[in-house]
Amino acid sequence: METKTATTIFEVLTSEARLSIFRLLVKYAPGGLVAGEIARMLDIPKTNLSFHLKTIVHSGLASMERVGRNTRYRANIPLMLEAIAFLTAECCSGNPDQCLTGSGIAPGFLLACCDDKKP
Repeated sequence: METKTATTIFEVLTSEARLSIFRLLVKYAPGGLVAGEIARMLDIPKTNLSFHLKTIVHSGLASMERVGRNTRYRANIPLMLEAIAFLTAECCSGNPDQCLTGSGIAPGFLLACCDDKKP
């Protein structure tokens, strides 16, 4: 990932509303949610939500698909994982297993977060 792309992603997530929206989309991945569901779950007015969703989609963190009269939004999980990898690429001088082991985080935690075999 290029630094410019990472910067754009992190700038988008500096808004509390956009971070909440993206986390909700991640929670409901891979199916995503329609805008009305997001507005209801986060208690965000639809006009404000539209602005934030446009920004998230423009950054590449989510995609949108028209389904009849609704628009379904889905988190871009591969891009999210790429951004995490960008942050941790130089961890412990390029040996992230050392950092993860020392912090008590299992080395395979990124893969486990999206394991569709979880109950």
